[in-house]
Amino acid sequence: MIPTHPKLSRRFRLQYEEAQTRWVLLYPEGMVQLNDSAAEILKRCDGERTVAEIVTELETAFSVQGLTTQVESLIEEGGRRGWID
Repeated sequence: MIPTHPKLSRRFRLQYEEAQTRWVLLYPEGMVQLNDSAAEILKRCDGERTVAEIVTELETAFSVQGLTTQVESLIEEGGRRGWID
Protein backbone atom coordinates (compact mmCIF):
# COMPACT_ATOMS: atom_id res chain seq x y z
CA MET A 1 0.00 0.00 0.00
CA ILE A 2 1.27 3.47 -0.85
CA PRO A 3 1.21 5.99 2.01
CA THR A 4 -0.79 9.16 1.31
CA HIS A 5 2.07 11.36 2.58
CA PRO A 6 5.25 9.32 2.00
CA LYS A 7 8.19 10.10 4.24
CA LEU A 8 11.77 8.87 4.11
CA SER A 9 12.40 6.51 7.01
CA ARG A 10 14.47 7.92 9.88
CA ARG A 11 16.87 4.99 9.41
CA PHE A 12 17.95 6.41 6.04
CA ARG A 13 19.63 9.64 5.02
CA LEU A 14 19.45 10.96 1.48
CA GLN A 15 22.62 12.72 0.42
CA TYR A 16 24.66 13.54 -2.64
CA GLU A 17 27.98 11.68 -2.67
CA GLU A 18 30.70 13.52 -4.56
CA ALA A 19 32.82 10.36 -4.78
CA GLN A 20 29.91 8.49 -6.39
CA THR A 21 28.72 11.56 -8.35
CA ARG A 22 25.17 10.55 -7.46
CA TRP A 23 22.52 10.62 -4.78
CA VAL A 24 22.58 7.79 -2.26
CA LEU A 25 20.57 6.54 0.69
CA LEU A 26 22.84 5.99 3.65
CA TYR A 27 21.95 3.63 6.48
CA PRO A 28 23.96 1.98 9.27
CA GLU A 29 24.67 -1.18 7.25
CA GLY A 30 25.61 0.50 4.01
CA MET A 31 24.51 2.62 1.10
CA VAL A 32 22.02 2.42 -1.79
CA GLN A 33 23.02 4.23 -4.98
CA LEU A 34 20.08 5.94 -6.65
CA ASN A 35 19.45 6.89 -10.24
CA ASP A 36 18.47 10.51 -10.89
CA SER A 37 14.74 9.79 -11.13
CA ALA A 38 14.62 7.91 -7.82
CA ALA A 39 16.58 10.68 -6.10
CA GLU A 40 14.18 13.37 -7.36
CA ILE A 41 11.20 11.40 -6.07
CA LEU A 42 12.77 10.59 -2.68
CA LYS A 43 13.86 14.21 -2.15
CA ARG A 44 10.17 15.09 -2.10
CA CYS A 45 9.11 12.33 0.32
CA ASP A 46 8.99 14.59 3.36
CA GLY A 47 5.72 13.51 4.98
CA GLU A 48 4.15 16.82 3.98
CA ARG A 49 3.49 16.29 0.27
CA THR A 50 0.92 13.84 -1.04
CA VAL A 51 1.82 11.45 -3.83
CA ALA A 52 -0.27 13.60 -6.20
CA GLU A 53 1.64 16.71 -5.14
CA ILE A 54 4.97 14.95 -5.71
CA VAL A 55 3.83 13.91 -9.20
CA THR A 56 2.63 17.43 -10.04
CA GLU A 57 5.85 19.00 -8.77
CA LEU A 58 8.03 16.61 -10.81
CA GLU A 59 5.93 16.99 -13.96
CA THR A 60 6.18 20.77 -13.66
CA ALA A 61 9.90 20.80 -12.81
CA PHE A 62 10.85 18.55 -15.72
CA SER A 63 8.15 19.59 -18.24
CA VAL A 64 6.83 16.05 -18.65
CA GLN A 65 3.49 14.32 -18.13
CA GLY A 66 2.48 10.85 -17.04
CA LEU A 67 4.80 10.29 -14.07
CA THR A 68 2.16 8.91 -11.71
CA THR A 69 2.96 5.24 -12.35
CA GLN A 70 6.73 5.75 -11.97
CA VAL A 71 6.34 7.74 -8.74
CA GLU A 72 3.87 5.29 -7.23
CA SER A 73 6.09 2.32 -8.18
CA LEU A 74 9.15 3.82 -6.55
CA ILE A 75 7.26 4.77 -3.38
CA GLU A 76 5.75 1.29 -3.19
CA GLU A 77 9.17 -0.36 -3.68
CA GLY A 78 10.68 2.06 -1.15
CA GLY A 79 8.04 0.95 1.34
CA ARG A 80 8.90 -2.73 0.75
CA ARG A 81 12.60 -1.98 1.24
CA GLY A 82 11.98 0.09 4.37
CA TRP A 83 13.08 3.40 2.82
CA ILE A 84 9.61 4.95 3.08
CA ASP A 85 7.34 5.15 6.10
